[in-house]
Amino acid sequence: MNNSFLLFITLFSLCPCLALAQADMTPTSGGSSGIEGTIMVSPTQGGPVRKGVPSTAGLPKTAFVVKQGDKVVTSFETDTQGHFKVMLPAGHYTVTRQNYQGAVGHYGPFEVTVTEGKMATVQWQCDTGLR
Repeated sequence: MNNSFLLFITLFSLCPCLALAQADMTPTSGGSSGIEGTIMVSPTQGGPVRKGVPSTAGLPKTAFVVKQGDKVVTSFETDTQGHFKVMLPAGHYTVTRQNYQGAVGHYGPFEVTVTEGKMATVQWQCDTGLR
């Protein structure tokens, strides 16, 4: 037999093994689940909506609590753009603004179900109460 042919057969037979090794190195969810997304707020100012002026924005640097039933599971704070990410096990949760006692505005509760190994992606809308 030709040496080139043997080399070709050897390399060809290694391809499936290399593909399997590559697949095994791909990261899996590893049980990483939770909630990620953005919390928006509107209106951002009182009075009529003005042309060219956004009336909705990300809710910056605001603390929220995550509850399962009546039990507080964890808390998180939005970043400067209203984004957040919190790791949680699978289950059903309620998210509300932490220690909010204002009479005006609406900051939850927001309901979310987390599935094992997946991130629930949300975009929640809060109402400032400004009119």
